[in-house]
Amino acid sequence: MNFLSAAPVMLGLSCLPVQTALADSDAEAPFVSGTLSFVADTHFISYGQDVWGAGNEWNDVLFHPSLELTFDLGRGFKGILGTWWDVNDNAATSIGRKDVQEIDVWVGLGYEVQNFTFTLLYQEWMYGGQNERIVDFKVGYAHWLNPSLTLHARVDDELPFDTGLVTVLGVAPSKEFGIVTVSVPVNVSFDTDNYHGGDAGFGFVSIGVSAGVPLTFVKGNWSLNAGITYYHTNDKVIPVNPDEDFVTGSLGVSLAF
Repeated sequence: MNFLSAAPVMLGLSCLPVQTALADSDAEAPFVSGTLSFVADTHFISYGQDVWGAGNEWNDVLFHPSLELTFDLGRGFKGILGTWWDVNDNAATSIGRKDVQEIDVWVGLGYEVQNFTFTLLYQEWMYGGQNERIVDFKVGYAHWLNPSLTLHARVDDELPFDTGLVTVLGVAPSKEFGIVTVSVPVNVSFDTDNYHGGDAGFGFVSIGVSAGVPLTFVKGNWSLNAGITYYHTNDKVIPVNPDEDFVTGSLGVSLAF
């Protein structure tokens, strides 16, 4: 799962998962709320790494369902539980379910004060017969630019790469055009040594355009979402990518409840 990826994600599109918008102070928030998403992606991008090596090809479709629940604990605190799956036929699965290549789960705590949102997550990424353990800390600010800072730390793994840190700075200005909401997320990352098998330094920059429209003809708070993102990656820091520059696309539906 990843915030800057096809999914969980928090900075991406995706997604991800943790809602940073402040609720109407006059409305009583439900104890449990959440988001269920079903997304088709052209790529699986994990903090700049093109996981399946699609590069500039759009020949494959990856299915990425996700679910996140938030629990209103009062006084600005929220509990968080979530999961994200990578489903495709690119390899023999090691998880036991047909075409399920990866299952990520996370638990954490969020805190909102004035226009700031602070989120701390512990994650288990399970794939390829191994586990990758992640701690993420994100600070967001409610503003028309929606600036954010994410510290993504690999704290334990069974990989050939080192534990370490990816720091991501981002903005995601958005505007409503009638019932359509358009966002332009921009992110830039800096990696510690051997995080993706390369040097320390600038990892990637991405710029995307995404749009969402409510599906008012369907019962429930469903929406249709689509996006396209351009990536430029540094092959000295992320040498595993087949192409330094590539474009990804996504299309999906989500239910907020």
